[in-house]
Amino acid sequence: MAELDRSYLARRLYGAEADGTFDRARIRAVVTDGALGAGRTLLERYPNVEMVGVFGVGTDAIDLGYARERGIAVSNTPDVLTDDVADLALLLMMSVARRQITADRFVRDGNWGRAGLPLASRFSGKKVGILGLGRVGRAVAERCEAFGCRIGHVTPSARDGSYLRYPSLIEMARDVDFLVVTAAGGAGTGGMVDAGVLEALGPEGALINVSRGSIVEESALVSALDSGRLGAAGLDVFADEPTVPAELLGMENVVLSPHRASATVETRQAMGRLLLDNLAAHFSGRALLTPVA
Repeated sequence: MAELDRSYLARRLYGAEADGTFDRARIRAVVTDGALGAGRTLLERYPNVEMVGVFGVGTDAIDLGYARERGIAVSNTPDVLTDDVADLALLLMMSVARRQITADRFVRDGNWGRAGLPLASRFSGKKVGILGLGRVGRAVAERCEAFGCRIGHVTPSARDGSYLRYPSLIEMARDVDFLVVTAAGGAGTGGMVDAGVLEALGPEGALINVSRGSIVEESALVSALDSGRLGAAGLDVFADEPTVPAELLGMENVVLSPHRASATVETRQAMGRLLLDNLAAHFSGRALLTPVA
């Protein structure tokens, strides 16, 4: 934000400036993030917008069709956050398997030496199914391989021969211990992980989601966890953020994270730098570094 203020006449669509009293005709670029996005209603307010810069990878909250109609260029920040998101997926898997949140609370509550703690499960050697073998999915797969895991995937938009490819999501869910959601959000993936998939994953299986809450039917997830039809979950994203279903808060078999897979100093700095470099490229007449098709 400091560099935006130094380099451009920046106007904020929140806080004191949220009423939009500034001259909308002067706005030539919109900077947003993957969750807030920029829909048609927003973009229509600014007749001279030339570019939308997304601080993040996801573009499901951007009206890409309308942007194409108006010739608005769109950039995002891929690659620079891949490692952090994949790292968090591994952290969630291990935390779920080893019941680390429960163990931490057990020690803090003074129960060590006074009560017993059930055995956890091993992570190494488990079967891991990845929904969406893109940049993040592949990074998750590579990390899991180092732990001797068997990797499979279902990738809606492409085929890949590097790992076992399942013919359907439900068949993969039946066969794996962990189902990791790394597919892109949007209409094409909304509700893909439904009650049937969760049932197939079963009472020994775990769902890990580091992508978009919209991909999972959240009510079905809560029901499956509450009834024991699904063993566990590690969640960084939710359907209506920042709202988290109250039922999840009391579940010992769920690890929760507030949508912060990319929230490291190093990655957020790299994301900001790439966003700013895309803006600079556009306003100097050069091609965007990371355009969204």
